[in-house]
Amino acid sequence: MTDHPHIGVFRRAMEAFSSGDMEVLAEVFHPEVVWHNGGQGPLSGDFHGREATFEMFARDFGISGGTYRPQLHDVLANDAHTVALLHATASREGKQLDMDYVIVFHISDGRIVEGWELWADQATYDEFWS
Repeated sequence: MTDHPHIGVFRRAMEAFSSGDMEVLAEVFHPEVVWHNGGQGPLSGDFHGREATFEMFARDFGISGGTYRPQLHDVLANDAHTVALLHATASREGKQLDMDYVIVFHISDGRIVEGWELWADQATYDEFWS
């Protein structure tokens, strides 16, 4: 059995994100991507367009002093949705983030067009970044 093609798109994005390869990340994210990050913290909101989305991603690393580390558990996909099960760690100002989360994607024509981050404990996540 072969993987759904959207799994390859996600894995390419994850590898580029983790290595800081913005050129490849730009190839995988549609220019008009919409990214949703719930909660009430400084990384919360709806980000419209690749530039705004990438700026939010950069804040993960900036605020955490480069300690933000996502780790992939699994990725599942069909034609409608791609779901990545992840775990993230980071530290800042004596606080630790050590939490599971999920990203739900819409992928079209080999590019991510929309994403939703869903954290296991949104209040704790918001407190870490605040």
